[in-house]
Amino acid sequence: MWQFQNHDALLFDCDGTLADTMPAHYLAWLEVTNPHGIEFDEDHFYSLGGRPTRDIVATLFAQAGVAVDVEHAATVKERSFLDQLAEVLPIDPVVDVVRRSRGRVPMAVVTGGYHDVVAKILAHIGLTGSFDTIVASEDTARHKPDPDPFLEAARRLGARPERCVVWEDSDLGIEAARRAGMEWIDVRPFHSPRRVTGR
Repeated sequence: MWQFQNHDALLFDCDGTLADTMPAHYLAWLEVTNPHGIEFDEDHFYSLGGRPTRDIVATLFAQAGVAVDVEHAATVKERSFLDQLAEVLPIDPVVDVVRRSRGRVPMAVVTGGYHDVVAKILAHIGLTGSFDTIVASEDTARHKPDPDPFLEAARRLGARPERCVVWEDSDLGIEAARRAGMEWIDVRPFHSPRRVTGR
């Protein structure tokens, strides 16, 4: 059983770490990309884990040479995701850590998602009120793999970066934790998200 006594704070990614949202996110992305004939395979999707929606929209459409209203496309994607929220399940081993740690050690969610969407995910999996702060894509100018989101969470919690531990499911998130000088736990060895298209 993982112990937190040697840490000032616990920092959790949301999508793919606290909640098994990634299949729903991928299906929502197809609602945005398919009408424009943009190929977006599932492996590419997972490689972008942790990046804000607007950044991914801009990248995908620029690579395809297709003009897009980034804000509108991001809105469509998030709306499609929320339409599937009832199908999202908690990732139990990580959620169990949150429940055991609540009130005993400061905790934050650090995510590339939007505040309002993250709040709905946390409510859906029963974790409303479990975290001292949420650092979302609106809160920093730079995002994972830059360390800024994790450093902002540590600042808000009054925690020393080197005594924070990060729970993550993406290479970009783990790189951000490394750059922030924090320990990390990769959830992928004990949680594999359902694949939509198979490998």
